Amino acid sequence: MKRYGILIVDDEPDILTTLSLTFREDYDVFQAGSGAEGLAILEQQEIALIIADQRMPEMTGVEFLERSIAKRPLAIRMILTGYTDTASLIRAINAGRIYRYITKPWDRNELKITVKRAFESYELTMENQRLLKELQTANERLQTENLYLKREVEKEPHSDTIIGKGPAMRRVFDLVEKVIDSSATILLTGETGTGKGVIAHYLHHHSPRRGRLFIEQNCGALPETLLESELFGHRRGAFTGAVQDKKGLFDVADGGTLFLDEVSEMSPTMQVKLLQVVQDGRMRRVGETESRRVDVRIIAATNRDLESEVKKGAFRADLYYRLSVFPIRTPALRERREDIPLLVSYFLEKQCKKLKQPVIGLSQEAMQRLCDYDFPGNVRELQNLIERAVLLSGGSRLDVDEWLPRPSQTSRAAESPTLTQLEKDHILEQLQS
Repeated sequence: MKRYGILIVDDEPDILTTLSLTFREDYDVFQAGSGAEGLAILEQQEIALIIADQRMPEMTGVEFLERSIAKRPLAIRMILTGYTDTASLIRAINAGRIYRYITKPWDRNELKITVKRAFESYELTMENQRLLKELQTANERLQTENLYLKREVEKEPHSDTIIGKGPAMRRVFDLVEKVIDSSATILLTGETGTGKGVIAHYLHHHSPRRGRLFIEQNCGALPETLLESELFGHRRGAFTGAVQDKKGLFDVADGGTLFLDEVSEMSPTMQVKLLQVVQDGRMRRVGETESRRVDVRIIAATNRDLESEVKKGAFRADLYYRLSVFPIRTPALRERREDIPLLVSYFLEKQCKKLKQPVIGLSQEAMQRLCDYDFPGNVRELQNLIERAVLLSGGSRLDVDEWLPRPSQTSRAAESPTLTQLEKDHILEQLQS
């Protein structure tokens, strides 16, 4: 059973001794010979009950109890009085938030019962405070989750499946299935537009964490100070403009998944702060001194070679090793050309549905042009290309037209295998003439 702290304030040593002997067996008793000494003790000790004498020099019991509210607002307050000063007692009860007044002399057993009931009241108050705080925290979390859910709904929905059947994507599927049920930190690497975000969504929505939030943050989209506040939150007054407490994304994603895109863009300072969360699951809001534990699965992504960044000193080696517990490389589209027809079919259906028009087809020649193209922007470039083509088509079948990308040098050779021989024949003819 918890031993509560009692503070006794009286300028008479005999009373201090008598009350201390009465309560020290069941409680931690602290003594003060003046109001000033009592306030100093309240600064240092966890006090649940205060008993103060009304008649003291320099600071009366009522004045002391009034001032004690600022230091221990929930503590139970009692006042000792040997006088029938009604006006003074009324003031004490109203201004000092007095639970009971005790007249001198008192009955020892009755006083012990009174104190016991006072602590029962204190425990009830503390429990109500705890429940209120939990309710406020739950409401704040619900409001924040609703905000992020609303943002997710307003975004274009991600596919619930990863499109691809070739060997490059089969390797990705195998890795995803091996890690999907764990909470291991994942590092997604690959060129821009290869679908790292799609894989991150898939990992979350098919994992045991799918009932909680998936939060995404591009680490290169915000300056260092704003990114710190966005990820870790801040306390009111922590910096200019911090007019109220703000939950960070780690708080919001607690129990879920946080996707940190372009993690290589983090400053060295932010890398240190992220390392602490990845390392021991603890974070600290801006303006706070104590850290708190969060349960967040981190999926990081980058289009850079982090090993090279570590060698150059641009990225912390310890953070790199923590993030790359389970690395997955997303292949470029030119490495999986066999998947282009599947992706084209998927994007065509998606775009036609969006525009509420029948699904249109693609000519064989147009498809061949797409399969021969290198797609430096990868899957994202293909998606944008199909969207533009459908908008320009007016519902007609897609054929070779201006919407198609211009073939690269390598693609042109693949498209016209006889072209090189014609060029050779032309050169020989010129030499022989």
